Amino acid sequence: METLSLSTYASGDHTVLEVGGEVDVYTAPRLREKLVELVEQGARHVVVDLGRVEFLDSTGLGVLVGALKRLRAVNGTFGLVCSHERLLKIFRITALDRVFSLYDTVAAATSADGSDVDPKAPKA
Repeated sequence: METLSLSTYASGDHTVLEVGGEVDVYTAPRLREKLVELVEQGARHVVVDLGRVEFLDSTGLGVLVGALKRLRAVNGTFGLVCSHERLLKIFRITALDRVFSLYDTVAAATSADGSDVDPKAPKA
Protein backbone atom coordinates (compact mmCIF):
# COMPACT_ATOMS: atom_id res chain seq x y z
CA MET A 1 0.00 0.00 0.00
CA GLU A 2 1.41 3.37 -1.04
CA THR A 3 1.67 5.73 1.89
CA LEU A 4 3.69 8.72 0.77
CA SER A 5 2.96 12.40 1.22
CA LEU A 6 4.82 15.15 -0.62
CA SER A 7 4.43 18.89 -0.10
CA THR A 8 6.62 21.81 -1.03
CA TYR A 9 7.09 25.37 0.14
CA ALA A 10 9.62 28.13 -0.35
CA SER A 11 12.02 29.21 2.39
CA GLY A 12 14.12 32.09 1.12
CA ASP A 13 15.77 30.90 -2.08
CA HIS A 14 15.33 27.26 -1.07
CA THR A 15 12.56 24.90 -2.08
CA VAL A 16 11.67 22.59 0.79
CA LEU A 17 10.10 19.23 -0.01
CA GLU A 18 8.45 17.64 3.01
CA VAL A 19 8.26 13.87 2.67
CA GLY A 20 6.10 11.72 4.89
CA GLY A 21 5.31 8.04 5.14
CA GLU A 22 7.27 5.27 3.46
CA VAL A 23 9.80 5.68 0.66
CA ASP A 24 10.20 2.27 -0.93
CA VAL A 25 10.18 0.49 -4.29
CA TYR A 26 6.47 1.35 -4.72
CA THR A 27 6.53 5.02 -3.71
CA ALA A 28 10.05 6.09 -4.76
CA PRO A 29 8.97 6.79 -8.38
CA ARG A 30 6.59 9.49 -7.09
CA LEU A 31 9.41 11.08 -5.10
CA ARG A 32 11.71 10.93 -8.15
CA GLU A 33 9.06 12.56 -10.36
CA LYS A 34 8.56 15.38 -7.83
CA LEU A 35 12.29 16.06 -7.50
CA VAL A 36 12.79 16.07 -11.29
CA GLU A 37 9.80 18.40 -11.63
CA LEU A 38 11.24 20.83 -9.05
CA VAL A 39 14.57 21.04 -10.89
CA GLU A 40 12.83 21.41 -14.26
CA GLN A 41 10.77 24.28 -12.79
CA GLY A 42 13.99 26.06 -11.83
CA ALA A 43 14.59 25.05 -8.21
CA ARG A 44 18.34 25.17 -7.56
CA HIS A 45 18.52 24.93 -3.77
CA VAL A 46 16.45 21.98 -2.61
CA VAL A 47 16.03 20.72 0.93
CA VAL A 48 14.26 17.41 1.49
CA ASP A 49 12.73 17.16 4.96
CA LEU A 50 12.63 13.49 5.97
CA GLY A 51 11.23 14.27 9.42
CA ARG A 52 7.98 12.38 8.81
CA VAL A 53 9.49 9.45 6.91
CA GLU A 54 8.83 6.16 8.68
CA PHE A 55 10.69 3.89 6.26
CA LEU A 56 13.39 4.40 3.63
CA ASP A 57 14.80 1.60 1.48
CA SER A 58 17.59 1.38 -1.09
CA THR A 59 15.27 2.51 -3.88
CA GLY A 60 14.54 5.69 -1.95
CA LEU A 61 18.26 6.23 -1.31
CA GLY A 62 18.85 5.88 -5.05
CA VAL A 63 16.26 8.57 -5.76
CA LEU A 64 17.98 10.94 -3.31
CA VAL A 65 21.40 10.27 -4.88
CA GLY A 66 19.91 10.95 -8.32
CA ALA A 67 18.46 14.25 -7.13
CA LEU A 68 21.83 15.27 -5.65
CA LYS A 69 23.56 14.55 -8.98
CA ARG A 70 20.85 16.39 -10.93
CA LEU A 71 21.20 19.50 -8.76
CA ARG A 72 25.00 19.46 -8.81
CA ALA A 73 24.81 19.33 -12.63
CA VAL A 74 23.02 22.70 -12.60
CA ASN A 75 25.24 24.19 -9.85
CA GLY A 76 22.49 23.70 -7.29
CA THR A 77 22.54 22.48 -3.71
CA PHE A 78 20.76 19.56 -2.08
CA GLY A 79 20.34 19.09 1.65
CA LEU A 80 18.54 16.51 3.74
CA VAL A 81 16.83 17.19 7.05
CA CYS A 82 17.08 14.01 9.05
CA SER A 83 17.10 13.82 12.81
CA HIS A 84 15.64 10.34 13.39
CA GLU A 85 18.28 7.86 14.47
CA ARG A 86 16.72 5.00 12.49
CA LEU A 87 17.19 6.96 9.24
CA LEU A 88 20.58 8.39 10.19
CA LYS A 89 21.75 4.81 10.76
CA ILE A 90 20.87 3.95 7.14
CA PHE A 91 22.95 6.89 5.89
CA ARG A 92 25.89 5.87 8.11
CA ILE A 93 25.78 2.18 7.14
CA THR A 94 25.75 3.06 3.44
CA ALA A 95 28.40 5.81 3.93
CA LEU A 96 25.95 8.25 2.34
CA ASP A 97 26.38 10.46 5.40
CA ARG A 98 29.64 11.47 3.67
CA VAL A 99 27.84 12.26 0.41
CA PHE A 100 24.82 14.22 1.59
CA SER A 101 24.68 17.40 3.64
CA LEU A 102 22.56 16.27 6.60
CA TYR A 103 20.87 18.75 8.93
CA ASP A 104 18.82 18.53 12.12
CA THR A 105 16.30 21.17 11.06
CA VAL A 106 14.97 22.90 7.97
CA ALA A 107 16.23 26.20 9.40
CA ALA A 108 19.78 24.85 9.58
CA ALA A 109 19.56 23.51 6.04
CA THR A 110 18.19 26.72 4.55
CA SER A 111 20.71 28.91 6.36
CA ALA A 112 23.68 26.92 5.01
CA ASP A 113 25.71 28.99 2.57
CA GLY A 114 25.21 26.50 -0.25
CA SER A 115 28.79 25.32 -0.51
CA ASP A 116 29.24 21.65 0.16
CA VAL A 117 30.22 22.09 3.78
CA ASP A 118 31.27 19.18 5.93
CA PRO A 119 27.94 17.61 6.92
CA LYS A 120 29.50 16.46 10.20
CA ALA A 121 30.39 20.00 11.18
CA PRO A 122 28.60 21.26 14.30
CA LYS A 123 25.01 22.14 13.53
CA ALA A 124 23.67 25.53 14.54
